[in-house]
Amino acid sequence: MKHLILAFLLGLSTTAHAETIHFVTEEYPPYNFSTASGANGASVEQVALIMKAVDLPYDIEVLPWARAFALAESQPFHCVFTTGHDAERDRKFKWIEPLLVDHMIMVRRKGAAIAPQTIDDAKEFVVGTQREDFSAAYLKTHGFEKVDYATNLDSTMKKLAAGRIDLLMTSEKTFETMRADGIPVEAALVLEGKQYGIACHKDVPDETVARMQAELDRLIANGTQDRIFARYGLRPNRIEQAAK
Repeated sequence: MKHLILAFLLGLSTTAHAETIHFVTEEYPPYNFSTASGANGASVEQVALIMKAVDLPYDIEVLPWARAFALAESQPFHCVFTTGHDAERDRKFKWIEPLLVDHMIMVRRKGAAIAPQTIDDAKEFVVGTQREDFSAAYLKTHGFEKVDYATNLDSTMKKLAAGRIDLLMTSEKTFETMRADGIPVEAALVLEGKQYGIACHKDVPDETVARMQAELDRLIANGTQDRIFARYGLRPNRIEQAAK
């Protein structure tokens, strides 16, 4: 009996002292966005299901992207999503993925006479993105010099509509959502496929990351992820096109 009581108390102690995982994200519908009742979106729903399954305390906060990214990079038990996975970011975080697999795309105003055929052609134009966004790193790596930075996607979209920038870089799924919402934009240049996920500070225990990954794998395998995408008018992930 004493052993049973001790085991029970140890179990309570472990639960009581479980670290809260702090998820940070940005205004980037339909994946993550604010509502009156809190964060919502296709990626937010996946995070909530993962954390419910692993039974760990967590919270989600919507912030400007640069701040969210910096918190996950510097603060213990912080994770940022929906985060593009590339070589530069790979070593900075522990990853749970894919929340999303998608092509990147450069978008123009509807009717604009801007038609780059290659990445080098696109360098002639002013391209809008967000600070610390995956697309910002892509543009830097590929030698773009005419880059306009904003704090969020909405600001970049307003600049595109006003003619202050020539192109907007985003994911293909987000572009499809823009068109469905009646935003007057057109595809200008489709780029390669990329994988997006949850990027966690390196002090998050490997066991926790493994449990989260196993649950995301389950959501993908049983079709839950695709059903979430369908509710937001998104295509299913094309896993075979992922490229880290």
